[in-house]
Amino acid sequence: MAVERDIARTRTFGAKVDFGKAASDYRAFRAGFPPEFFQALAERGWVRPAEQALDLGTGTGTIARGLAKLGVTVTGVDPASAMLTEAAALDHEAGVNVVYRIGLAEKLPVASESVQLVTAGQCWHWLDRAAAAREASRVLAPGGRIVIAHFDWLPLAGNVVEATEELILMHNPSWTMAGGNGIYPGWLRDLAEASFVGLETFSFDVAVSYSQEAWRGRIRASAGVKASLGTAAVEHFDAELSAILRERFPGDPLSVPHRVWVASGVKSS
Repeated sequence: MAVERDIARTRTFGAKVDFGKAASDYRAFRAGFPPEFFQALAERGWVRPAEQALDLGTGTGTIARGLAKLGVTVTGVDPASAMLTEAAALDHEAGVNVVYRIGLAEKLPVASESVQLVTAGQCWHWLDRAAAAREASRVLAPGGRIVIAHFDWLPLAGNVVEATEELILMHNPSWTMAGGNGIYPGWLRDLAEASFVGLETFSFDVAVSYSQEAWRGRIRASAGVKASLGTAAVEHFDAELSAILRERFPGDPLSVPHRVWVASGVKSS
């Protein structure tokens, strides 16, 4: 019950966002991190088989599942039980095993110095970042590594992302995540202030192919739409997005530019 009480004390930044409401669309339509991301981690020696890893804000387990495929023993933590249900179903389909626990990144249900890798994919901006960085340091063994990763669409002049973001803002003016470039330099300060050393970043761009139906599903699963709006408002939004796609972006599939960006640091020995 203590964890449930802590989860109920939602931080102001995410007070109106509930990804549990979007869990089914999230599972079906949100593209996980691409294979190149996991290849980059392995090539840098940041992921090694048989290590213990903890994936914060795991959602439907996109990073956790990718690590498990590399032979890592993974525990995923998330406050939304509906997301963890979807994650377990996807793991079964993929033939991998991940342990999932309900919990907060700022108060992890994990013993101190018990893991060699902490990952946080597409979630750091939702957290009390200083508290999450301290908790990551607590659970990491000396010499262990944290990897904060993003996989963001890129709104470019005249492209489908720009048009989609404009529509989201029409329906949800309080949405604050439009116009991003997929780069988060502030996360380096979070790591430095939690005494991580050897800080590094890398990024690369990829195009993701979406059918028009899949793009609509991807957008419904975003923070600004199904996780924030009521059912009728989501249906109205989706109908308008469908019309925009037919009229302005008739190609099917759509090629949507994305950026992978990673910040990492090591817990000093």
